[in-house]
Amino acid sequence: MKFGIHGKEFDKETIPYIKEVFRELSKRKAEVVISEAFEDHLKQNHIDTGDFITYEEKDNLDYMDFMLTLGGDGTLLEALTHVGKTEVPLLGINTGRLGFLATTAKQDICNAIDCLFASCYDFDRRTLIQLKSEGLFDGLNFALNDFTILKKDTSSMIVVHAYINGEFLNSYWADGIIVSTPTGSTGYNISCGGPLVLPQSNNFIITPVSPHNLTVRPIVVPDDSELSFTIEGRSKNFLISLDSRFEIVDDSVRLKVVKEDFKAKLVKLKENNYFKTLRQKLNWGLDVRN
Repeated sequence: MKFGIHGKEFDKETIPYIKEVFRELSKRKAEVVISEAFEDHLKQNHIDTGDFITYEEKDNLDYMDFMLTLGGDGTLLEALTHVGKTEVPLLGINTGRLGFLATTAKQDICNAIDCLFASCYDFDRRTLIQLKSEGLFDGLNFALNDFTILKKDTSSMIVVHAYINGEFLNSYWADGIIVSTPTGSTGYNISCGGPLVLPQSNNFIITPVSPHNLTVRPIVVPDDSELSFTIEGRSKNFLISLDSRFEIVDDSVRLKVVKEDFKAKLVKLKENNYFKTLRQKLNWGLDVRN
């Protein structure tokens, strides 16, 4: 089997777990391909990973069986931009903090790799959002969590004019707006008062960021909708983002988002489920009576 591995900078406490990943894969005679960025961190920490080759971010990775990520959710989102439309399955090993997408605990590395080789897993196919605006994000115009529009150069609010399938929806006087996938509903969306939406709900969520209007609330729309936006404000520059990647745009740009043609394929081990993750990671439903 062929495994891709991507990770970010790590501390000394994480080194034993990284070594365990390579040791377990080596025992099973797996072929290992490491991202160039992660290879640099491994060399800096003098970690011997055995025989491996490296890949560049723009390489075609469709030959891989799995992509393992060592870090947190941000690391998994970064690896998703590497695999892109190839839909190589991703398994996140959480050596970071919350780990809502990277659900495999670092103490369960051996068991997780056993499950991969024994085919004891399912695939959780997650909807992606696509930004249809030329010249932005160097072709990586998709996101698993969300697309956002935010103010940049001033403390004054901005106005985002929103349309659904060409029909005017609303003008948001706010610090910005979030267009979230169901997966991203537990991210920035929930921080701004948006609802939790189950991963297979086939929806997008439009949530204003600090709206200056008591009657403006998040709205859930079908994910086959075409959403478009224009922006105005005292500043002529605005911040847009896809997951953790961002660009600066001016008020002449017209932004359009739709559902991406391909999906993110997350590995779901048998003992993991969405509601368990909600309870463990976000304390959802926590009540002294329970």
